[in-house]
Amino acid sequence: MIVDIETIDEFLTHRTSDVEEAVRQAAAIEIMPRFRQLAAHEIDQKTGPHDLVTDADRKAEQYLTEALTALLPGSVVVGEEAVHADPATYDAIRGTAPVWIVDPVDGTRQFVHGDPGFCTLVALALDGVVHASWTFAPARDEFATAIRGRGAVLDGAPLRSGSPVPGRDLDIATSHPDYTTDEQKHALLGLRTEGVVTRPCGSAGLEYLAIARGELDATAFSWEAAWDHAAGLLLVEEAGGAHLTLAGEPFRITGGNALPFTAARDAATARRVVELLAAGA
Repeated sequence: MIVDIETIDEFLTHRTSDVEEAVRQAAAIEIMPRFRQLAAHEIDQKTGPHDLVTDADRKAEQYLTEALTALLPGSVVVGEEAVHADPATYDAIRGTAPVWIVDPVDGTRQFVHGDPGFCTLVALALDGVVHASWTFAPARDEFATAIRGRGAVLDGAPLRSGSPVPGRDLDIATSHPDYTTDEQKHALLGLRTEGVVTRPCGSAGLEYLAIARGELDATAFSWEAAWDHAAGLLLVEEAGGAHLTLAGEPFRITGGNALPFTAARDAATARRVVELLAAGA
């Protein structure tokens, strides 16, 4: 069953709160009982010591996969852990069915170390376009939702990213050098200039939320995994921000982007960051 745009809009009109409840339940049942309670056997490495997965990641993704596809028959799920197990699963993002893009614990490293800086990310996309997103930071009890064309809210209050204060240094969160190619490292060096202050990023989802609420000016990220970006990019857009790749085009969740890319509080800041990245490259 393929659901068209009108049906997606109708679904979002009537069932957004049901999706929020599913996200909250996944966190309440599978994530928070394990927060600061993880045993050693509940933590594994994927590609290396900085790329961790826990029982909370796996079980929360399983919960959401079952709950979300039940809410929207005919939809499919692209989840971080399922893709790790079977990379071909990622192809559904470029398919014709509505796709839920899920990161059950964004910021697993923080979660493992007992840091509250993690969140659950869910986005609903069709034909490569993200139509809605849900960002839940359960340890902080913060819930942000965005629906394309209808704005973004945090705990029921409208989110507006605003613009950086003129004359003040730009605060930018960037990819860790360990996760960048040599070419991307050169591009990121373009941010080492007067008027810019950079720091390594934490949970991508929470960095996007910080932009949407006007607490961070921009990001500069060097990887494309849709589960890290889909929810947050829509949140930033609907709060008034913008995103651009190194080629000066909006980021595409279907891939093939010129990296690094930026998300920023406004379009002017996004253009400035891309210009600096291009100068470094």
